[in-house]
Amino acid sequence: MNASTAISSSPGRTRRALIAAAGAALLGPLCVAPLQAQGDWPAGKVITWVVPYPPGGSTDVLGRNVAQRIGASLGTNVIVDNKAGATGTIGAAFVAKAQPDGYTLLGTSIGPQAIAPHLMKLSYDHIAAFEPVAIIGTIPHMLVVGAHQPFKTVSDLVAAAKAQPGKLAFASGGNGTILQMQGELLQQQTGARFIHVPYKGDTPALQDTLAEQVQFMFAPVAAALPHVQSGKLRALAVTSPQRLKALPEVPTMGEVGMRDFVVEQWQAVFAPARTPAAVVQRLNKDINQALKDPALIALADGLGVTLVGGTSKQLGDLQKTDSAKWAKVIKDGNIKAE
Repeated sequence: MNASTAISSSPGRTRRALIAAAGAALLGPLCVAPLQAQGDWPAGKVITWVVPYPPGGSTDVLGRNVAQRIGASLGTNVIVDNKAGATGTIGAAFVAKAQPDGYTLLGTSIGPQAIAPHLMKLSYDHIAAFEPVAIIGTIPHMLVVGAHQPFKTVSDLVAAAKAQPGKLAFASGGNGTILQMQGELLQQQTGARFIHVPYKGDTPALQDTLAEQVQFMFAPVAAALPHVQSGKLRALAVTSPQRLKALPEVPTMGEVGMRDFVVEQWQAVFAPARTPAAVVQRLNKDINQALKDPALIALADGLGVTLVGGTSKQLGDLQKTDSAKWAKVIKDGNIKAE
């Protein structure tokens, strides 16, 4: 579930691989020369940045690079610890139960913090157990079909599905992912009925969409864009609030008549609940400063991530809004974790 502006077609995959490799090279402790400690915290003590996914994805690569920068500004070491599993909730549970002292952080995404809690029973409250720190960035998606599919617009796809209920299929990176949720939302907003085909990750889902084993999918922009540019996929719409600079001719979902269909996969940082406000404020300040680094901006562009930043309250509001949104979609669709 870790994906997602302009990347050239054939070199695109190579470029993304180089970006991932550069991020992966940071595996293990991110060591920086200690600077003078700021007050009582962090006082030179190591900070653990938990990523609830395996190494190499956008959440991991961005997390390592942001962590490196805040470690330098705080004058301490930041160790990135990958605690993957259960769609990100294993790592989230670890941080939820950690001491609220500013030495354990969660660099995560929308899945564990707004979707998974409505599909499985957790040992913690996904909102009350955390202090929001900052939004790192957002990843837009696009609705794509194979080049030989007959659908030229979203309306074409919906009309065909209504004419053949339960015949057309969409792929996702797995049950409970943001990619599945978008397919479910499309059904609920249009009344069309599709078959959901979950895969073990976004890449195999995209491969079968390219092979036209399924009719369509909602794909992270960075993953799908090279195939759209090469003509192997056709983009019918994007889920961002505005059109993408890389595909100015492709409308937003809002422009094709679905006003409430704005979906962006966000990356963010949380701390355990009751972490001191002064610590949260300092982390927020340093993360916002890190997001202005040209090198980090370039890395994010290659991953298809728009860096955001902002206040901790903005992250808290976003989490609550998206949690309520996807809870309704899951309930109305009677979606179960499998």
